[in-house]
Amino acid sequence: MTSTFQADAAMSVNASSERLVARLIDDAARLHVDITRTDGGTVIVDAGVNAKGSADAGVLIARICMGGLGRVARRIAFDDAPLWPGFIEVHTSNPVLACLASQYAGWSLAATKEQTGGKKFFSLGSGPARALACKEPLFDELGYRDRHDRGALVMEVDRLPPKVVIDKVLKDCGLAPERLVIAVTPTQSVAGTVQVVARVVEVALHKTHVLGVDLGEIVEGSGSAPLPPPAPDGIQAMGRTNDAILYGGRVHLTVKSDAVAKLLAAELPSSNARDYGRPFADIFTSFNYDFYQIDPALFAPAEAWVSSLESGATYHGGKVDRALLEAQWSAS
Repeated sequence: MTSTFQADAAMSVNASSERLVARLIDDAARLHVDITRTDGGTVIVDAGVNAKGSADAGVLIARICMGGLGRVARRIAFDDAPLWPGFIEVHTSNPVLACLASQYAGWSLAATKEQTGGKKFFSLGSGPARALACKEPLFDELGYRDRHDRGALVMEVDRLPPKVVIDKVLKDCGLAPERLVIAVTPTQSVAGTVQVVARVVEVALHKTHVLGVDLGEIVEGSGSAPLPPPAPDGIQAMGRTNDAILYGGRVHLTVKSDAVAKLLAAELPSSNARDYGRPFADIFTSFNYDFYQIDPALFAPAEAWVSSLESGATYHGGKVDRALLEAQWSAS
């Protein structure tokens, strides 16, 4: 399908997030993150490797990840038998740029042990700096490239990036070293858990793209997902954050046409996947830790409401699996 999406060339996800990046650095002590600089001046924000990090840091990093084009908030709800006490809520009026051109973790960054002088390194890069490098075919589809002179990148990994990876990012983004900020958020950290769960709308946009829906149809995007406590084990932490979206995530999309609204309500929810129904950590382990063996349809929110501007109707599909989440997160 030919996409009718047209990116606003004047909109810069790196410029839009610049004030948020400055706040992350200036409020480092309050946010419990550590700030270091490489010899060249690149800023490294440790939000959970050696630093304690915080949920507030996770919210701010999630907003940076969305290129400053989304709202992210933490909500506490103890009334009316909620699914879980804490939730992350997300909204964007620029869903394609915020979620796919910025927040999506699509940039593969790796280095061998010979290159690092120690252990091999791998991380998926997300955030607005992706739109400077444009190393993914997705940017050709979107017809978007940012040309700002500053950039911010987020890495979901349990160690700080080695020099060889930082140098690659600088080269591919065309940035001077002092113009780049890299935030590191391990999944098993508080900040890492928050910023992953804050991808609930991004996961819906990515599934929409996988389904072949014209991205020009997507007008608004909102979502929420329960915020689990981090797990000390990396696999379990990854399982919890994925379960939060796959079995507890809810999204509301506004689209242009009735046909697309009906299609997305039916096809978007994770319950359409072959592997649906088991905790994500169990699924991942059963496939020998190979993401590519998992049914791609699983990576989606649990529940979707999709409203059509054409007819004014709203269609609904999927459901939250409260029992599975409680069994995984609550003490027996």
